Amino acid sequence: MAGGGGGDGKTWIGLLVGGGALVGGAMGAEAAGIELSPWIVGGLLGLGGLLVVFGSCEAMIKAVEGAAARLDMNEFVAGTMAGLASNFPELVMLAFVLAAKPRVGFIVTVLTLHVGAAAFGIYSGLLPRDATGHAQLPAPLVKLSTDLYACAAGVFFVTGAIMVLMNVFEAGDHRGEALGAWDLYVLGAFLLAVQVVSVIRLVKRFSGADELPSEERESHENVEAAEPWATKDEPEEEENEPPPSWAMVGFYGLLGIATSVLGGHAVGDFADILVGGITAAGYSEMIGAIILSVFAASGAFVMIISAHLKGMYDIALASASGQVNQVPFVVMPVALILLGIFGQTGVIPPTEHGGVLPIDLETASVVLLAFPSFVILWKAVQDDGAVNWVETTTMIAIFGLVIYFLAVHG
Repeated sequence: MAGGGGGDGKTWIGLLVGGGALVGGAMGAEAAGIELSPWIVGGLLGLGGLLVVFGSCEAMIKAVEGAAARLDMNEFVAGTMAGLASNFPELVMLAFVLAAKPRVGFIVTVLTLHVGAAAFGIYSGLLPRDATGHAQLPAPLVKLSTDLYACAAGVFFVTGAIMVLMNVFEAGDHRGEALGAWDLYVLGAFLLAVQVVSVIRLVKRFSGADELPSEERESHENVEAAEPWATKDEPEEEENEPPPSWAMVGFYGLLGIATSVLGGHAVGDFADILVGGITAAGYSEMIGAIILSVFAASGAFVMIISAHLKGMYDIALASASGQVNQVPFVVMPVALILLGIFGQTGVIPPTEHGGVLPIDLETASVVLLAFPSFVILWKAVQDDGAVNWVETTTMIAIFGLVIYFLAVHG
């Protein structure tokens, strides 16, 4: 199985060491009482934390890729699993942001979806196309991801509409000013349930062509036949390379978990400094949240670019699509559950009437405006299993408009 985001290079080790040095320098200067500009400290923590998170993502990806190789999964499924694993360091990072700035952390979580959707639209324009201008997409993406897009569109529309209605009519236990802890738990549990079922179906239906039912295998083979880039020849030495041992897989996994805590803590401190500085300068919190969302999604961007440059388009597509459908069904539900826990344990202060997540223009708009993004994604992929230039341009236009209006008027 071909490598994914990290490949066989050792760059990720340099990221861990270099990022750790920057974070250690910032924390060491603060512990030693050395007076530094908050922006210098924030820059060191932000850059160093992100480097450590990138490195921890690569470690987690190597762990999952190794397990996928031993279980003989195909590239798209392995890439999807690697994308799921890369969420863990980002979730740790997000936990620190939520604890420091709960409202901004929630906005960043949903904005990451908009940034990821824009990245999917842009990347679809880079795919190899046939004579008619269509780029064929892998069967798992067409058959499963479109279901997730449709589900996410419904969830975001319903949730955003309910938030608006509760606020307008001052309804609920918290008089419409916020969602409570149990609201967040229930919403998060339903979203996670969708992800669990989709992963089970992905593995059962698409982990290997021989395991598909005859009619699905034929469809899968037809898609692959239309994708000359999906059968790119791998070097013989890579094909013959034995998969890593389970002990090595476990080592990479533990390393990714441990380093993600360091990187996440540093980025959380950086978020606190960044949002405070931007707000003090007279700008809205939405500007800071958009910047943080780009940082939060940057790990997926690295995976997409790395896999694309190696000609591993299935893995790049899995990363691009996963960045979109894993936010509402992995990252967001975990963030909601964390907010509920933080609210009930006193880590974050409650609202005036005992709520946890405030309902206001920013929190409601980022949720409600996710609806058109998912609708256009569903339509672009579902109709013919391919994307054309009109669909690519439409996706970029929709995502660009959403981000623009949130930045300017949010």
